[in-house]
Amino acid sequence: MTTPKRTVLRLRRLLSVLVALTCAGTATACASGDDRPRVVVTTNILGDITREIVGDEADVTVLMKPNADPHSFGLSAVQAAELENADLVVFNGLGLEENVLRHVDAARDVGVAAFEAGKAVDPLTFRAHTDGGPEEEAGQPDPHFWTDPDRVREAAGLIADQVIEHVDGVDEEAVRGNAERYDAQLADLTAWMEESFDRIPEDGRALVTNHHVFGYLADRFGFRVIGAVIPSGTTLASPSSSDLRSLTRAMEDAGVRTVFADSSQPKRLAEVLRTELDDRVRVVELYSESLTAKGEGADTYLRMMRANTTAMTDGLTAG
Repeated sequence: MTTPKRTVLRLRRLLSVLVALTCAGTATACASGDDRPRVVVTTNILGDITREIVGDEADVTVLMKPNADPHSFGLSAVQAAELENADLVVFNGLGLEENVLRHVDAARDVGVAAFEAGKAVDPLTFRAHTDGGPEEEAGQPDPHFWTDPDRVREAAGLIADQVIEHVDGVDEEAVRGNAERYDAQLADLTAWMEESFDRIPEDGRALVTNHHVFGYLADRFGFRVIGAVIPSGTTLASPSSSDLRSLTRAMEDAGVRTVFADSSQPKRLAEVLRTELDDRVRVVELYSESLTAKGEGADTYLRMMRANTTAMTDGLTAG
């Protein structure tokens, strides 16, 4: 039986999608009669996690494309309409999706249920620059919680709760079963990461990245964050010459010769350090804020974390 909520959603979908298609100037037909429940997710990392939980119980739409930057990607008119016509919106929050959050707020304003995953998993805050963090953002919440698989386990369980509560017509038993299977996979991931990182001597667990993105991983697995080429929690910032000088001094003091740079971003800034340190720096690529397209090495959260763990371990144990 179609509930009043489903009827309202279906009517709103028809109106909003037609308006969006008109504004976008496209002749694409839309399946406005489709009454399947819909979950819309902002980032592709959370999208993969949500799909594991939802399974076949609802349609899951992911707004962020593979290899995109969550700090800068935007939405089309059609995508904005999809948010307002969802049964549930799952978003990272804590300021991550800087160009999308206003659309999430608009969806909330028309009554769409929205779950802010980052806020729900005991977020860390950026530390002052003396501890390797961005000075201007010290005390602000760090949105990059997915680098800690234990927090992802917590988020996945909460997403299951949200789906069951807000998405009409799903089979609760199926969703719970999906969540339990995925939780076991995440537990295996954590154990494997711990075993891998045990190969790195304690005094060698020092991280320099292209921007501040691995604070949760550092906190969970006992790494020190020496600094970042971009001294910020967002890729939209840029370093000054004094920032680079401070970082190179910190790296020299710590004996660090490896910089980890996001594979989806240009490595130019990290490569600058080669000049500053007389070409004695290794730049190692990681997948930090976006999944890749299928078959490119990090097309799921689990594969991304395993690839990163291997690259970090190899990068910090190489002679």
